[in-house]
Amino acid sequence: MRLSRREVLKAMGSASAAAILPIKLYAAGDTWTERTIHLAAVSRHTVRLTIIPIVGGTPAKLLQNGSLLHGLEVGPALEDLRGAQPKIVKLGDQTISVSSNPLRIEVINHEGQIVQRLALSDDGGSVSFLTGDVPVLALGEGGAQFDRRGTKDAMISGQGGYKLETHGGRVPIPWLIGTSGWAIFFHQPLGTFDLTGPESKFHLASPDGVLDLFVVISGDPATIMAEYARLTGHPELPPLWSFGYLQSHRTLGDRESVLAEAKMFREKKLPCDALIYLGTGFCPNGWNVRNGSFDWNERVFPDPKSMIAELHAGHFKFVPHVVIEARTLRGTPRDKFDPAKPNPEEAASYWDAHRPDFRMGIDGWWPDEGDWLNMPARLVRNQMYWEGPQIDRPSERPFALHRNGAPGMQRYASFLWSGDVYSRWETLKTHLPIAINTGLSGIPYWGTDIGGFVPTAEFTAELYLRWFQFGAFCPLFRCHGRNWTLRLPWGWNTGDSGPQEVRNYRGSGLPDPIQLHNAAVEPICRKYLELRSRLMPYLYSAVHEATKTGLPLMRALWLHYPNDPKAVSTSDVYLWGRDLLVAPVVEKAATSRTLYLPQGVWYDFWTGERHLGGRMVTRLVDLETMPLFVRAGVILPMGPIKQYCDEIVGGPLELHVYEGADGKLLHYEDDGKSFNYRRGEWMGIEATWNDARQMLSLRLAKGSKMLDPAGRRIEVHVGGQVYPIVFKGRPVVRTFAFRR
Repeated sequence: MRLSRREVLKAMGSASAAAILPIKLYAAGDTWTERTIHLAAVSRHTVRLTIIPIVGGTPAKLLQNGSLLHGLEVGPALEDLRGAQPKIVKLGDQTISVSSNPLRIEVINHEGQIVQRLALSDDGGSVSFLTGDVPVLALGEGGAQFDRRGTKDAMISGQGGYKLETHGGRVPIPWLIGTSGWAIFFHQPLGTFDLTGPESKFHLASPDGVLDLFVVISGDPATIMAEYARLTGHPELPPLWSFGYLQSHRTLGDRESVLAEAKMFREKKLPCDALIYLGTGFCPNGWNVRNGSFDWNERVFPDPKSMIAELHAGHFKFVPHVVIEARTLRGTPRDKFDPAKPNPEEAASYWDAHRPDFRMGIDGWWPDEGDWLNMPARLVRNQMYWEGPQIDRPSERPFALHRNGAPGMQRYASFLWSGDVYSRWETLKTHLPIAINTGLSGIPYWGTDIGGFVPTAEFTAELYLRWFQFGAFCPLFRCHGRNWTLRLPWGWNTGDSGPQEVRNYRGSGLPDPIQLHNAAVEPICRKYLELRSRLMPYLYSAVHEATKTGLPLMRALWLHYPNDPKAVSTSDVYLWGRDLLVAPVVEKAATSRTLYLPQGVWYDFWTGERHLGGRMVTRLVDLETMPLFVRAGVILPMGPIKQYCDEIVGGPLELHVYEGADGKLLHYEDDGKSFNYRRGEWMGIEATWNDARQMLSLRLAKGSKMLDPAGRRIEVHVGGQVYPIVFKGRPVVRTFAFRR
């Protein structure tokens, strides 16, 4: 059905949420089934639809799984729908048409177009919706990629869901985005998506219960992401060091080798912020005595407190691996925690098990497993690792790296990695769209095991380097995997593949010994470690933006080029923040990389060569080059190379202006550690570039303050020249005279 514009305008003028009356019944086949249908406007762009069955005269219960923010109320019930004419209701910017026999809800925009149509099946077991003829994205981490159309997804959490070797673990998020301008969040119940037809279906796991969902309508992708954040929460701000390089370990040697490996990073001047240690059980010799234990392995950590202090003196953070195993909790003070039936107080009691070790100086946690937890339990565990550490260190931002999660996990600054994938070229290639869909699912802090967790015959120095380059442009920049010393930047030039850990894995294998004498690997790793360090001002500003807007760090081209069909369907490149386009090399022995540049003017980051977008380009590559492009009009903030994020280096903040269009930047800084930014202890520099006048303007962002009263030293790089500025909080306007 398509309403005329006159009918839509009439409905807008005569109907409102306040005029909705209670409803009784709707027709389901030949039988009248008692239900109530509720509508509410969450915002101008989002409508909540709730269908509540009446069983024995009692309404079914709307369950709260923790994913929604407080204050989102179910709307009033509609009046009796047994009449022939649909009910027309104006909610926000949308007009809603509700008709019965069968129940059908149409969401109509201000132009009278049906943007979304939902219909409940006669038996109440499924709801259909329109998917259209353009890509449909999101749905969480993992699963079939990139466009979700044409697939069926049972939304099974964990590593047993879908093609673990290449696609990794699955974190199902029932949030689906249609790139034509809509999104749906299925809050309750759980279910299965069937996206194989022009009208897709969501099969309810509990058809006799409440159906509660949210429909978002907007042609602006940023608005769609902001609406998801409105429903499930904005990302919290993690500590700055969590965006540095994190080196993971497996089978360990002894005390001396643990400390020597840390010192090697500093001696080689390879930037590194944190060292992560696996637990015993997943490897023969880890940080603790067994899986699920909080007792230290004395063969490796005979004096853990002093060893942590020594690592801290070298400016490394210490992060241990930990699992929740029910059998290790029985008969102990921790047996109150039943993660299958989450309760915040019980979760807090489990946190007590961590506290003695946390007091030794542990900086963060790596909570593994959890595939068997239900959705509320997975979310509570994420919550515990954010709120628990604040009991002991209330002024310090916590860090936790999870394998599982749920809608709302971003509220706890949760990092997520893609699980035990195999070292294959197909895996690396597949992880580009996985990264995009994870970000569109409200999970901004994501990464993968660089090199792949299980080595195979395809695991070579080349694959490791291509993965490392990709990892440098993931929020989580971590190397991890079996035969773990091959995950060290210098591990490919020792002649030794390290502890043998692949015997029990089907399809696993080790590199040819000739691969283990490759002196080129370490310098290339250094190049990307240093680049990540130099780009930290840009990355941290993008992280701040994510906390305010809900936009991810790894962005689908659709987010900024929704009117460019080729950009919308592109899955093998992504935007790193707003302004950098990243094109990882994912083909073996590649000598070139062909990619799509969206409309506009772009610069090659490495050479400065200018390209016109809206077309495919081919960039020649060697082993050390991953194509990067910068949009015209960008003001790119960069800093000096640091060996760790908190290192005090005297270099200035560099602002690299890519001329050819107007541009602006909000450069964000805080102490990187505490929550003091919440009370105004942060500095924002707003920079604006006027291309026609070749003029750069700087001013202090509203609500921020100068963190350094002496001023911020800035170098402006534009037109091949460098111009120094000292910014002290007062507006600065500088016009540059250079030849284009």
